[in-house]
Amino acid sequence: MTSSNTWITESNTTNQTIAVVGMTVVGIALAIGFRHFDSSGLTNSLAGFLLGLLLLLVGLGGLLFGGKQIITVDTKKRLIIIESKNRFSTKNSKIRFNDIKEVYVGELGDNEGGSISYHLVIQLKTGKEIRLFFGFFDGQYDKSVSEARCRRLIQCLQTSN
Repeated sequence: MTSSNTWITESNTTNQTIAVVGMTVVGIALAIGFRHFDSSGLTNSLAGFLLGLLLLLVGLGGLLFGGKQIITVDTKKRLIIIESKNRFSTKNSKIRFNDIKEVYVGELGDNEGGSISYHLVIQLKTGKEIRLFFGFFDGQYDKSVSEARCRRLIQCLQTSN
């Protein structure tokens, strides 16, 4: 759903659902597997049980409050609209092209053996930074995808002047 004036990208709710269901299942397994712990301080069993509860709570929170994020770049209106929807609410935020100082590719993760995810960072003239395509977007682990998005956004910012 893209015209010459708009560019719309939606987060991948399937990947998000798989991640939070997996987290919930692992949390349940750990909580049940380590439920028999003695109360003589912090033991491995207690740590496993608490980790299970934490994963269970985070997973259930993701199932309840997780949703879809839609990013629309409208060159005609000179706006970036970020729409976040979940089961209970919809939140919209807008960024005017004139408020943007810089756009670059940001990284999250570990260079030594870990997975690195990539996203766009918009630095506003006020100094505030806003992350775009952060989370469950297709191509989040491919730097070239984020670099292409960055070039496309910079081109949108330049051609709309």
